[in-house]
Amino acid sequence: MSYQNALELNKGPQLGSKSPRGTGSVATDEDHHPALLENQLCVGDFLKIQSAFEPSEPCQTICMSREEFMQRMTEIVGWGTKEEYGEFFDKVDVAQDGFINWDKLTSFMLLALHENDERAKATVVPQWKDFELLPTKHKDIIQKVIFLKSSSRYLTISKEGLLGVWGENLKLQETFPITSDATKLKHLWVTSMVSLENINKIAVAFTSKEICFYDLLSKGEFPCQYKLQGLKGTPICMEYWYDVLDANESILSFGDITGKVQAIVFTMALISLFERPANAHEDEEATVTINWAELLSGYHKCCYILQHNLHHGDWVRQVTYSASLDAIISSTTNNTNTVVLAWREKSKKPLKMTSFNVAEGIHAFDYHSRLNLIATAGINNKVCLWNPYVVSKPVGVLWGHSASVIAVQFFAARKQLFSFSKDKVLRLWDIQHQLSIQRIACSFSKSQDFRCLFHFDEAHGRLFISFNNQLGRLAMKSEAGKRVKSHKKAVTCVLYNSVLKQVCDPSCWFL
Repeated sequence: MSYQNALELNKGPQLGSKSPRGTGSVATDEDHHPALLENQLCVGDFLKIQSAFEPSEPCQTICMSREEFMQRMTEIVGWGTKEEYGEFFDKVDVAQDGFINWDKLTSFMLLALHENDERAKATVVPQWKDFELLPTKHKDIIQKVIFLKSSSRYLTISKEGLLGVWGENLKLQETFPITSDATKLKHLWVTSMVSLENINKIAVAFTSKEICFYDLLSKGEFPCQYKLQGLKGTPICMEYWYDVLDANESILSFGDITGKVQAIVFTMALISLFERPANAHEDEEATVTINWAELLSGYHKCCYILQHNLHHGDWVRQVTYSASLDAIISSTTNNTNTVVLAWREKSKKPLKMTSFNVAEGIHAFDYHSRLNLIATAGINNKVCLWNPYVVSKPVGVLWGHSASVIAVQFFAARKQLFSFSKDKVLRLWDIQHQLSIQRIACSFSKSQDFRCLFHFDEAHGRLFISFNNQLGRLAMKSEAGKRVKSHKKAVTCVLYNSVLKQVCDPSCWFL
């Protein structure tokens, strides 16, 4: 069966673009509010309205009261009732000043058009190219896929310690073992990897209870600069965050098999992650060994430790730091303290903790900062949406999977959510309406027993799904041909409005 035959779509309500006033209308969401006056006004109508606000002197501003606006608009535009123009006036006069001018009216219309555009984006269902298995040299389970913005490359790493370097075109450039100690590799597993993008390094966690930091700027194989040893439990998940406004501030968070969640807060990342020994030279390439006890003691002045043990005894399956919440989020498969939020509270070391209890536990979660929602991939086949400040129950439950959900990830720009279940069904959800808008049931892998990695590269429209040592990709098709066109013929001239920071055509009504 081909990929296209396996694709099933359940589309939600589609937004219209027609207007009862003809093709010149500025309305883009008529189906949402078909009877509203502002959705029926065409460009010619707005030109007439603009003429009513044109002053006789350059420095003068024309303002109209409600009664005056109702009377003049019915006369100038030539259609519509006074009541409709009165309602239109009330929407524009949000501050209830009792008057409006041309600036107020155009600001209202621009905001309305922006909201309509956001609604239209939320209902767009992506179209995908055929599912493609990428040729890899990994022999064991792929543990992580990351994209390096600085070099436009992808990195993959597998359990046996093989690092793959891919070009932006997803052609495998080279592979090499992450450590040169071949003997040690036989007794060593890689559990996770993160990119320290602000300082051009990667961090790799091993079953030897250590985290190693590798330099990406070196030619050839990546040398190990720091080796953090002495951890009490094996780290199995990691995440890294840095402040884009101050790249010195960064946090490496990780969880281990004992249920402990720990974070290293770096305060001078651009200078040095850790204190170097007094006898070490700056140009020395030898690996610096750091002991975890040293970090806990406060010996290293350029970083400090945050930790908690609320998941005691359970494997921490996922961990991340959210800057908008200023909290470390972690999860387990247990139904008690399933998701824990450890709030930093302005860098105070004693963390304040809240938790969600999810029946049967979860496999994974994702957080959307603008929607302020945490999505959880439930072992009980449900995808739940949580407000981080409301721990008693979810604010939404997405039903549709018939098997355990093993991955979730937000499509942030469109306010949508991907979910993937153990029976290899991929769904895309409309968060606002909490509806499944796309379902893809395809034979991604013949194996029934597999470990899955799920990663959506939103910037490039690529969805990566791994099955043990196989790596597959779903690429979004270009949507340029489906975009709404503002003109019937070729555009020959545009103007830039430095106040609104927008590019418009000269005939646009708001100019």
